[in-house]
Amino acid sequence: MGPKCQSCGMPLSKDPEGGGSEADGSRSAQYCSLCYEDGAFRHPDATLTEFQAHCVDALVAKGMPRILAWAFTRGMGKLGRWRAA
Repeated sequence: MGPKCQSCGMPLSKDPEGGGSEADGSRSAQYCSLCYEDGAFRHPDATLTEFQAHCVDALVAKGMPRILAWAFTRGMGKLGRWRAA
């Protein structure tokens, strides 16, 4: 499947921007453009639980069933951003 965002778990190959952006304008190899921009997280103060809820709502808004969206967010605590927290 390839590398995935270390904040939300989305495969970076699915990111329309090709990854988030670092402060110097380069592409991030760790985070997607939905989570990371200009070298900073878009939701910097969110807890894991808050961010999971945000992601569930975003996936449901795109047409995914809520239970499936919820299941996709359960592994986020093992990703780099949240492991370090």
